[in-house]
Amino acid sequence: MGKPNGFMEFRRELPSDRDPAERVCDWKEFHNQLPEEELKKQAARCMDCGTPFCHTGMIINGMVSGCPNHNLIPEVNDLVYRGLWREALARLTKVNNFPEFTSRVCPALCEGACTAGLAAEPVTTRNIEAAVIEKAYEEGWIVPRPPLSRTGKKVAVVGSGPSGLACADQLNKAGHWVTVFERADRIGGLLMYGIPNMKLEKWVVQRRVNLMAAEGISFITNTEVGRDYPAEKLLKDFDAVVLCGGSTRPRDLPVPGRDLQGIYFAVDFLSVNTKSLLDSRLKDGKFVSAEDKDVIVIGGGDTGTDCVGTSLRHKCRSVNQFEIMPRLPLERSWDNPWPQFPRIHKTDYGQQEAAALYGDDPRHYCITAKRFVGDESGKVKEVHTVNVEWIKDDRGRFTPREIAGSEKIWPARLVLLAMGFTGPENTLLDALGIERDERSNARADSESYMTNVKGIFAAGDMRRGQSLVVWAISEGRGAARECNKYLTGNTDLA
Repeated sequence: MGKPNGFMEFRRELPSDRDPAERVCDWKEFHNQLPEEELKKQAARCMDCGTPFCHTGMIINGMVSGCPNHNLIPEVNDLVYRGLWREALARLTKVNNFPEFTSRVCPALCEGACTAGLAAEPVTTRNIEAAVIEKAYEEGWIVPRPPLSRTGKKVAVVGSGPSGLACADQLNKAGHWVTVFERADRIGGLLMYGIPNMKLEKWVVQRRVNLMAAEGISFITNTEVGRDYPAEKLLKDFDAVVLCGGSTRPRDLPVPGRDLQGIYFAVDFLSVNTKSLLDSRLKDGKFVSAEDKDVIVIGGGDTGTDCVGTSLRHKCRSVNQFEIMPRLPLERSWDNPWPQFPRIHKTDYGQQEAAALYGDDPRHYCITAKRFVGDESGKVKEVHTVNVEWIKDDRGRFTPREIAGSEKIWPARLVLLAMGFTGPENTLLDALGIERDERSNARADSESYMTNVKGIFAAGDMRRGQSLVVWAISEGRGAARECNKYLTGNTDLA
């Protein structure tokens, strides 16, 4: 490395975010960027650690460690430190098709496995990645590069989320004619309609889609394969198919009062908000508004945080977020050692904003909703909850037990269910005769990505279950590699 003692000389520094009270008044991204000279110092903190775990992408005792895309992190950081930005871009994009997405929405698995984090604080890899890719766009280094020759093979990619886009990008690079089907009116899947604007502005997604189209990829929107486009036509019209439809069946909460008005799945709340924002800046009224309402968000993950942040921008009256699990520790526990990703308590942007506006973190732990109660018009007005404690059953498994006397009634005019997803939708998989695994995902192993139907592959959340954008990109690349091998007999795709 250019500066082996950089992690000792320089402290970890991140750019300041926009003030919470200011940013809740708009839908723009809230992260700022460090000056170039400061970024070089941060890159200098990447030490010559011999065996860098940051890019391993391993699973250790069920926990992820390092980047699933195997980003060449030490090399990129060294090149940034030396001011060789264009070379850094080449190393960054060698294994990651979309650094502009991962640097905005990835939880930085690489930083959790950073060796410098053992002695001090991890390198600001995600921030450096964002700087490299945005500088590349600003300097005009990223331009359409269609393949020099075509194989004549045609591939259909169903779903335009991160796995579908990564798969399409790779297959196009290999010279195949790629068509991406998307049932929504815009390309991007989760990136477009599942992640709100303040985390990932949609011009960033469209910028990449435009680039891919200029490189020869065909995008077909407003077309659901299996309904608008007969599933049986796929293998007639195409030489191979890759299913990247995602895990889109939201987990429900079947308690009394669930059928009351004002209770929505988080994904529906977020997607219609983004569509209305893009179509009319929310002037068409075609979204679920939290304005002047008491909002309850059930679920403590990223999607729950997005619901909090969106509700605040609607100017809700209050917002509370329920999590049935206990609060994570402030530091790594004994069973979560480095280089696993640290499972520790963090305060994300939505909670920071709620605390700035209302004076407190909106999250409540070890709590579960027992019933919803409505008014005379059938609209939800209350959520009845009880606290729980986690105890071991006779098999040694932790289970929640209600705590007597902890019942509470919460005012609620809008309830958002953000409890994750249970698997892919059935329509297309049933129509194609795709076998499922025990979790209802498309059955395809991580080596071949091939389903039980010859010529049909599966990748992303549809194959491995609900996961991160970075995993989806890795899956899309893997499926493209194997699809290319199926079509040509060999592959030079990584």
